[in-house]
Amino acid sequence: SPAIYQVLETIHSKFSSVTSWLNPLFRIGYKRSLEEEDLYNVLPEFRSKTLGLTLQSYWDEECLKSAKELKKPSFCKAVIRCYWKSYSLLGIFTFIEEATKIVQPVLLGYLLRYFETYDPNDYHGLELACYYALGMSLCLLLLAVMHHILFFNTQKAGMKIRVAMCNMIFRKALCLSNSARGKTTTGQIVNLLSNDVSKFDDLTIFLHYLWVGPIQVAVVLALLWGEIGPSCLVGIALLIFLMPLQTQFGRMFSVYRSRTAVLTDQRIRTMNEVVTGMRIIKMYAWEKPFAALVSEYRTEEIVNLMKSSMLRAANMATFFSASKIIVLLTFAVYVMLGNTITASRVFVTVSLYGAIRLTVTLFFSSALERLFESLVSIERIQTFLNLEELPKNTNVFFIWPSRLEHILKSCQGSSATIPTETAVLPPFPQSSLLSAILGELPLDKGVVKVKGQLTYACQQPWVFPGTIRDNILFGKELDPAKYEKVLRACALKRDMELLPDGDLTLIGDRGATLSGGQKARVNLARAVYQDADIYLLDDPLSAVDGEVGRHLFEKCICGILKDKPRILVTHQLQYLKVADQILVLKEVCRPLLPCPITEQSTRHFCSCMAKPDQTHTQLLTYSKRLLWLEHTQTAVEEGRSQGTISTDMYYKYLRAGANIFVLVVLFVVNIVAQVTHAFCIPSLEVNAKHCADVFSGLTAATLLFGLVRAMLFFYVLVKSTETLHKRMFDTILRAPVHFFDVNPIGRVLNRFSKDIGQMDVLLPITFVDACQVILQTIGVIVVSAMVVPWILILVVPFLIIFLFLRRYFLQTSRDIKRLEGTTRSPVFSHLSSSLQGLWTIRAFRAEQRFQNVFDAHQDLHSETWYLFLTSSRWFAMRLDLLCAVFVIILIYAYLGAGDVGLALSYAITLMGMFQWGVRQSAEVENLMTSVERVMEYTELESEAPWETEKRPPLDWPSQGLVTFDGVNFSYSADGPVVLRNMNATFLPREKVGVVGRTGAGKSSLVSALFRLAEPQGKIYVDGILTSELGLHDLRQKMSIIPQDPVLFTDTMRKNLDPFNQHSDEELWNSLQEVQLKSVVEELPAKMETLLAESGSNFSVGQRQLVCLARAILRKNRILIIDEATANVDPRTDELIQRTIREKFRDCTVLTIAHRLNTIIDSDRIMVLDAGEIQAYDAPYTLLQDPEGIFYKMVQQTGQQEAEDLLASAKQVSENPSTQYKNTTNVNLVIHETPM
Repeated sequence: SPAIYQVLETIHSKFSSVTSWLNPLFRIGYKRSLEEEDLYNVLPEFRSKTLGLTLQSYWDEECLKSAKELKKPSFCKAVIRCYWKSYSLLGIFTFIEEATKIVQPVLLGYLLRYFETYDPNDYHGLELACYYALGMSLCLLLLAVMHHILFFNTQKAGMKIRVAMCNMIFRKALCLSNSARGKTTTGQIVNLLSNDVSKFDDLTIFLHYLWVGPIQVAVVLALLWGEIGPSCLVGIALLIFLMPLQTQFGRMFSVYRSRTAVLTDQRIRTMNEVVTGMRIIKMYAWEKPFAALVSEYRTEEIVNLMKSSMLRAANMATFFSASKIIVLLTFAVYVMLGNTITASRVFVTVSLYGAIRLTVTLFFSSALERLFESLVSIERIQTFLNLEELPKNTNVFFIWPSRLEHILKSCQGSSATIPTETAVLPPFPQSSLLSAILGELPLDKGVVKVKGQLTYACQQPWVFPGTIRDNILFGKELDPAKYEKVLRACALKRDMELLPDGDLTLIGDRGATLSGGQKARVNLARAVYQDADIYLLDDPLSAVDGEVGRHLFEKCICGILKDKPRILVTHQLQYLKVADQILVLKEVCRPLLPCPITEQSTRHFCSCMAKPDQTHTQLLTYSKRLLWLEHTQTAVEEGRSQGTISTDMYYKYLRAGANIFVLVVLFVVNIVAQVTHAFCIPSLEVNAKHCADVFSGLTAATLLFGLVRAMLFFYVLVKSTETLHKRMFDTILRAPVHFFDVNPIGRVLNRFSKDIGQMDVLLPITFVDACQVILQTIGVIVVSAMVVPWILILVVPFLIIFLFLRRYFLQTSRDIKRLEGTTRSPVFSHLSSSLQGLWTIRAFRAEQRFQNVFDAHQDLHSETWYLFLTSSRWFAMRLDLLCAVFVIILIYAYLGAGDVGLALSYAITLMGMFQWGVRQSAEVENLMTSVERVMEYTELESEAPWETEKRPPLDWPSQGLVTFDGVNFSYSADGPVVLRNMNATFLPREKVGVVGRTGAGKSSLVSALFRLAEPQGKIYVDGILTSELGLHDLRQKMSIIPQDPVLFTDTMRKNLDPFNQHSDEELWNSLQEVQLKSVVEELPAKMETLLAESGSNFSVGQRQLVCLARAILRKNRILIIDEATANVDPRTDELIQRTIREKFRDCTVLTIAHRLNTIIDSDRIMVLDAGEIQAYDAPYTLLQDPEGIFYKMVQQTGQQEAEDLLASAKQVSENPSTQYKNTTNVNLVIHETPM
């Protein structure tokens, strides 16, 4: 009929959709490794944007409805309303599939009864037997096709939910208010995107069995009653008992999942901070406390993981032995009631129990487990989605949420408009003022009206992974003439010419492949290129030297932007003369009108402005001298392994969790468990007298050894994951800094989140299941061969075909899985980068563009994931069809009733088991790519040992003499040399300033001293060759105040003293010295207050002061200050310098600075250029050379500033510090370079 024809056409189209179109891809994959170009475009129905907006609309509707009803919105309801219709339809097919599984044993029973009463002359019976055989054949073929169509569609449903949730999570992250960001972390969001949403991939597969299972049990009970009478009640009672037991297991899984998720959040958050701040951690030698912190989180995570794994082991053992126990109890009662066991009754009963065994003991329990885990994940995602968002259109003044007092207060009875250029002076809340204008801080009171489009250059330069051109254009169309003009105005033209690929050079995560000066100029160029009405520039000149800063001010801020309103936050007072209005900020915002400002201003400001030099139109011009190419590295692509997963990789994985003895015990227990399991059913062929004894013993052994095997297996595999995580983290801590410069955060976090997540949960389950099923398959074949030897004639060729198919499939599937891993990394990298630059993204109104980029990354990952799902179905369907053919051949072979019963029973079991074993073994190999990726990070290049046999004296360095002898330095073996033939000596107690243009090699000097990469040549500290010392022995004896201050998400106490080496009094005194004591006392828990992620509730200047307090606590003889005062105001700079002079007067101090007044009172100044020392002498001496670089740098600060600097240098020369002169008794070799 047309209806039947239409159904057959539908089945054929579905069948083809899962099979034929993949054949070309498999042919390519068999010949060579797949690349991203080989992937198919994602289907429209799986696009991230479409799915996300659909689910978002249901969530918005739920939020509105809940707001009206004054109750909390339920994300679970929104998900159900969005997907219930399409998913409900799949339930019907689930029901049909399970019904077919029940029909099969009934037909088997009729067929066996024919053989039991076999009569060669009974043609009617033969005809019926043929119909039964045909019915069984059709059932087998129907199951082979329908199961995979159903399975594939349930997986697609889970994929849609996951992709939609990821889209919503990222969309929400772009809208979070600052107070909301304090309640979450990058680590938590990464965990939501990697582990929480992945629960829905599995949930949709099993969920329908929650209602199909009980119905199936009821139907089987009725059939069993007709077959063996009341005896079946015992077995059914045990099955019904298992259901609430599984429910309880599910609840326990939920508890452990909740605990594990929180700990995973904390671990990934810490990992994010460790990777981000690795340079600082290495210079402070803080690897061990961070290793202890991550280890603490991981240990608690493993404890909960081990508990849930033991529950899974109990589940699997129940599944493994439940059918045997049920059969034992059923037939024990059956025999006790005086009945006789027959082949048909045994095999029909066993088959009927087998039909519901999977559903009740595996699918039903898996559904409950996944459901409870998913409810936990939904609750966590719902909590995140309910976080406060930034108001859409807010034009008001704000306060920081972590401060009780007002940082910004509008002036009473006054209002101010923005003139052509406003300069904002510190000391403190200047960034808060810009944040208020941008609408980034919570509402307090007052109003500021902004007319026109804003653009913003942030204080800490932000770049995102991509090309330099992408970072500058920021979504705008390329206008070559304008672009060229911006490059020249921002002093980037020469950099572009010298970079390997010009402005198309890829830069790494956080801009790690660029220097600080380059990032600052790219950051400024982005703002300048925009066609905005108002430009907010937050201290853009602090990260560049005076010459480049003068060029940026003249050509960019006062050149290309001269006709635009600009608000410039700056600490460099020489530029204030050209301002139309100057706003001086103290603790309260007080605008001072007009320029010049009055005596209300700070004393330092008045002194700078009292003697006006030339008018602002007569500024010094920028030197045409070519800039030295700054140290630039190129981001590397993520590598992928090739070929099969080696046996050695499996061995390493298992050995990570146990020694050889334990593995041997595990192997023996597996064999024994399988032998007892395999011979249970054949024991029923023994006469009734011995049946109970033999079968009871075998069943008890099956249960015992099954439980021991599962628990031991899970224990070993969880221990393997724990060990490999520890090895990977230890290797990451010991990796050189260059590794973090060229690898994005997301790439590293992907290993610690998704890959470790799969190894924690999915791989152990699949590994145990695959081993169990493969051993069961071997057991079935052995037992079948013992009873019906000729079955091997069929088994051997089928086995060869199976193994060939597996090999053919894995060639492609493995590459797809590896691509899935590498296409997942950009999702996390983009998230991490977007959160770092959130203010800039929102200021540029670029949220939608970044959302589109995220969707593009998701779509690329969806391409690989969809191919992985379809390729798995391609493989599984072929295996099932082969199994169906195998069983059909057996059905039409004429055997004795007992033989045919055993053969068919085992053949049907073999059909599912054989292909499931091959599939699971293939899935294990696919999941082993995660082990492979983790193992890759356990074998990274390592820096020098932390400790060596040669230990310095306890009081080393007692003098602080530092000597560079022929030092060349490069950040990597194949990288450019950034320091050349450096010979210099820093005498004990000497204060040395290090200056040079951007990219001259100043920070590289620090890197060489701290051995962030191994320098060539020799560096001595108090006569000891530093290359012979352990890195911790070296680094712990030097203090540094870094260029980029880093605070971690921990208490203020731990940020100051992670080793707990100092008393409270010492900690408070150090804070007092840097004038932070009052700030910390105002925190809710004072020293024990948990800081926000990256210390974001402190200003950059305050974070710098915390770094100074760390240096005071360490009391080392050598102090390095690397551009530490670039982002602080002159008063804070003066405070830092005064503190250094007082607290470190007996120390050797190296100060790297762009701000020349910071180092003008140094004993000597080293001038670097192009990685070489150009001059090294007293400041006043250097200023006597008009052709010298230092003299030119001083002149570029402006006439008044230059005169002040000269006077300071002269004063130092007339009153020289004799501290470092009186060291003649030091028996050290000094390598002095004549200048």
